[in-house]
This record gives sequence, structure tokens and C-alpha cells, in this order.
Amino acid sequence: MALRNRLGAMVFERVAGPEGPQHRDRIHNAVGERWFADDRPIRTVHADSAMFIGGLRALLLQSLHPLAMAGVAGHSGYRGDPWGRLQRTSYFLAVTTFGLASDAEATVARVKGIHRRVRGVAPDGRPYAASDPHLLKWVHVAEVDSFLRTHQRYGAAPLSAADADGYLADTARVARALGVLDPPTTVAELEFQLNSYRPELQGTTEARAAARFLLVRPPLPAYARPPYAVLASAAVASLPLWARWPLRLPYVPLAESTVVRAAGTGLVRALRWIATPVPESAA
Repeated sequence: MALRNRLGAMVFERVAGPEGPQHRDRIHNAVGERWFADDRPIRTVHADSAMFIGGLRALLLQSLHPLAMAGVAGHSGYRGDPWGRLQRTSYFLAVTTFGLASDAEATVARVKGIHRRVRGVAPDGRPYAASDPHLLKWVHVAEVDSFLRTHQRYGAAPLSAADADGYLADTARVARALGVLDPPTTVAELEFQLNSYRPELQGTTEARAAARFLLVRPPLPAYARPPYAVLASAAVASLPLWARWPLRLPYVPLAESTVVRAAGTGLVRALRWIATPVPESAA
């Protein structure tokens, strides 16, 4: 049990950063109104370890929009500070899903302020702005599609059809607060909106470089590379076929439906196990 707690602490520190324990205490223990009740689907999805795969899939999918990728390449510092970016993203998801409404609103306002400063010109000459509602919607649609699909495949409690729609209705509340116009609130709307972006997507040099960084050259110690390779393989296997070739990602259907699926399921279960702390008295 002590080993389990140590492993859980290591993973939590990587994902949540040095201020993770203080953030966790306030997010979960502070008394006050939340955006979402305990029984809402967004809490089920965002609390599950399948999010490790979903987050990686979301980054790969989001990179296919040239303007969104230009903003990431020019302003996010994902190569120089990938863990910091992960920690900021995980905090945003945690506080908007589980935290006080006042903290969620303050965090959204801070992110919107950052978005207003992120603007520039893409390599193809087109201007971009992170506050553009059209780009914001793409980032949101790619994200929730990834979180929902990987949860349905690897989550401990896959959602019913009604709860899947409920999840999208929940996430739409966060999206609207960020400035997204008309976010999807049902699975049918999600599929329609995702497909509507396909003519704009392409595998740019920056997108393929980001995919190589995420999948092949992540800044990890040697002992963490094998389990990360499983996460990466599961993320790639969960992408739609039309998203693979632009990023030069392989498609091996037999291996993906057997070896990758089994390995991903096993790793997510292991992550779920170590993420549940055990009191020392129980040991």
C-alpha cells in the first residue's frame, strides 16, 4: 500500500505540479456552490484515468487545424515547458468541473485574458487569434470528442446515450463561458460540428512535428517510456482514420483492436488503481 501511495503521488505531482495538493484541497473541500452537481456526467468522465489517453488524443486532433496549431507553436511553449502546460490544463479542467463556481469563473476569466494576447500570423500568411470563436470551437469540439470517445472505450463506467448527451451539455457550459458560440450539446451535434471542420484541417509541418514530439520524443525518464508508449498507441488507435494520414500516423487494425486495446485497458486500470490513495491505517 505504501508503494501504491508513492506511485500515486509521483503521477499526481507530474500532472498537478508543486501546488497540486493545495489546489486539490480547495477544489474538493471548500464549501460553496459548484457549476456541476455530484451526479453530473462531466464529473464521471473527468475523474477517470481514461483522461490520460483522451488528453493526448485531443492534442493530436487539435493540431490538424493550421491556425490553432500556429497559435500553439508560437505561444504555448509546449516543447520548452510541456509539464507546465499539462499542469495548467489539468488545473483548468479540475477547477471548472469540481471547484467552486467563483474559482471556475476566475479561472475562465484568466484564460480569456491570455487568449486575447495570443495572436499572430500562421506560416501560410493567414492571421490568427486565440480568442476567435471559430478556433475556440474547434479546440473545444476536438477536446470533448476525445474525452468522450476514450472514456467510452477505456473508462470504468461508460456513459449511456442519455448521459453522453448530458456530458456534452455540461461541457457546453464551460465552452460558452470561454467564448465558444453554439457548442455541441448532444452526440449528434458533436459529430456534425466535428465533420464541418474537416475541409479546414491539414497536416502541416508544425502539426507533424508536434505529433513526433508527443508520441516519439516526450521528455520522460527511461522507466516511464514503456507505459507512455501504451498511452500514445491507445491515443493514436482511437483517432478517426481521416486524422491519421495528415499526421503520418500508422493504421494497424488487427493490432489496434487486440494488443493496443488490451494494453490500454490494463494501463488505465493500473493508473486508476494508483490514483486512489490508501490511508496508512489500512496498510
